[in-house]
Amino acid sequence: MPLINIQASVPAVADANSLLQELSSKLAELLGKPEKYVMTSLQCGVPMTFSGNTEPTCYVEVKSIGALDGSRTQEVSELVCGHIEQNLGIPADRTYIGFEDVPARLWGWNGSTFG
Repeated sequence: MPLINIQASVPAVADANSLLQELSSKLAELLGKPEKYVMTSLQCGVPMTFSGNTEPTCYVEVKSIGALDGSRTQEVSELVCGHIEQNLGIPADRTYIGFEDVPARLWGWNGSTFG
């Protein structure tokens, strides 16, 4: 049920799977959710602008059923920005993160919903 979807303007990186797997385990831990329900996604080479220019930039969506209170979103922001800067070379000040706490009845999986 937690989802992290990353769109980055930089070209694809060779170790994308490592980045996604590490974010999956860390996100599960931070949100207190089973990793078996965590989905991660990375789209590189997305044309984007930030601050009026096309220097490397990134947009991240983090969605979950519950667990996205103020302290956790701060922790997730630090985690995500750190990993993106380390693995994709995109500075934290060129990364936006959108958080969404999704009602269980609006999250589908396995032919049903979570609520």
